[in-house]
Amino acid sequence: MSERLLKGIGVSAGIAVGPAVVVRWTMPEVPHRVVPRSQVEKEVRRLRAAVRDVKRYLQELKTKAEDRAGVDEARIFDAQLLMLEDKQFLSGVADLIRENRLTAEKAFEFKALEVRDMWTATGSPRLKDRLADFSGVAIRVIEHLMHRGADELWEGITQPSVVVAKELGPGLTVQLDREHVVGLVSEEGTRTSHAAILAHSIGIPAVFGVAGAMQRIEQGTTLVMDGTRGTVLLNPTAPEIAEARARERRRRELASQLEEVVEQPAVTTDGVRIRLRGNVDLPDEIRAAQEHRAEGVGLLRTEFLITSHTALPTEDEQAEYFRRVGEAFAGHPVVVRTYDLGGDKLPGPFRVQAEGNPQLGWRAIRVCLDRPEIFRTQLRAALRAAVHADIHVMIPLVTRLDEVDRTRALVSEEAANLARDGVEAKASLPVGVMVETPAAAVMADRLAAVSDFLSVGTNDLTQYTLVVDRGNARLADRFNPHDPSVLRLLKLVADAARAAGKPASVCGEMASEPLLAFLLIGLGYETLSVAPPALPLVKWTVRQVGAARARAAAEQALAARTADEVLDLLRLALAEAVDLKLLDPDARLPAGRRAASLNV
Repeated sequence: MSERLLKGIGVSAGIAVGPAVVVRWTMPEVPHRVVPRSQVEKEVRRLRAAVRDVKRYLQELKTKAEDRAGVDEARIFDAQLLMLEDKQFLSGVADLIRENRLTAEKAFEFKALEVRDMWTATGSPRLKDRLADFSGVAIRVIEHLMHRGADELWEGITQPSVVVAKELGPGLTVQLDREHVVGLVSEEGTRTSHAAILAHSIGIPAVFGVAGAMQRIEQGTTLVMDGTRGTVLLNPTAPEIAEARARERRRRELASQLEEVVEQPAVTTDGVRIRLRGNVDLPDEIRAAQEHRAEGVGLLRTEFLITSHTALPTEDEQAEYFRRVGEAFAGHPVVVRTYDLGGDKLPGPFRVQAEGNPQLGWRAIRVCLDRPEIFRTQLRAALRAAVHADIHVMIPLVTRLDEVDRTRALVSEEAANLARDGVEAKASLPVGVMVETPAAAVMADRLAAVSDFLSVGTNDLTQYTLVVDRGNARLADRFNPHDPSVLRLLKLVADAARAAGKPASVCGEMASEPLLAFLLIGLGYETLSVAPPALPLVKWTVRQVGAARARAAAEQALAARTADEVLDLLRLALAEAVDLKLLDPDARLPAGRRAASLNV
């Protein structure tokens, strides 16, 4: 089956079965043509007219998105509209027309490719997510200048089909006819790309990041795509189609159960209260976290405020955003992670010489402490927002105690400065540490003494502990947050926080996996910060299991020899309480072993 199975990232849950419709939504070939000097200004006017027309079209798409996906999701098109209002970019296109006498479409193509290459070269995942937005705008303007349209892409789809593309932007996604397009497969894109967010809101199963999809999938090929697992099966057999449809029925049954559990507290069967907060990467995710009743935000990422912008955000802009998020979760804490810049996330305002090993280089708290003028602005914004909401700040990539001491000193200084200037602000803030290095984990007792809380970022903690680049496909089978070595560090942190009387939580992706959330409860964590879409399933799992069983499973996991053995133990521990197929579709209990083997 492996030759027929393609893997990607499940960005919108659900299973779709149907023939592939392969669409090639790419930058058109633009002939190189020089116009007479007398025609140059006419080409500039054509450019401006095309931009106006495409803006009007995008406004219509935004209205359609409001009807189909909601007002918040429709704001996704604001990013595309802003691109068409970028005076620097448009004046650059006009200069190319005037200086080289190019046609409007050729000048626009030249400038668009220049920007696309520049964004790609940064290696920034966030900029990569926005490339689909930029490409969509560029293609529409060029097609308009060449008197073509994109609507014919969907003509001829007369039966339930799966659309396969190199890249899908939100403009294409929102136009889909749900009756005829039952699934989406894209080579590019991640969970936070705008097309993914819209697909999820509209309810179309989608798998993005499927390498080689355009080459491997021919027009008309029957597909089974699973937006939960992130898989695409080519030419399925009749039994495989039947099994997929059965999986979809089970998923829908679970979805109805999850709707019922959203309003219930996250309490284990033996009465242990677990606090479930949300991770918020982009403003688009606030509503989803609210709808799933997140008890605050355990990780508010702030990089989007600076990445892909040409200027740093002002204090007012940051304070307004922190306040907005805080007020959305009134009565619950919002943990603002200070800028986690560096590595693959160095935006324009932080242009520095390339580093040989950026993940071990100038990043996160190191950047902030070396650029205190930028850090102080962010801390001032948090202090101001804290007047209106329960705002905490959390420092990423801590490896030394003095990084906490220096941050606390800056918070105190800025609080005093705000008071001196008569600006309404809190006199202090809870300051916590994000534990994502082995150094921080083994020093957790000392960090707990100088911090107000600890929160484990399991993504980086796993990467640094196992010396595995989480983005390296060749090492994917080695990137296991449930590896025994990582578990021992997690236990160290939980025990150190408890001994110091300080709260400890987990905010990495590990907390969003129900099987591993069960393990974290067993290790002693009673606060988990979860990706918003995963909140209902994690809550449902918490309500099905006992903390005593979780502790017994965690004790055995700590003594395990391998990551696979840890998963086997967890599956055995859960088998009596939960249908494993609902949590882990690929779960297989080891032959001859039963859940009763656990001494619980």
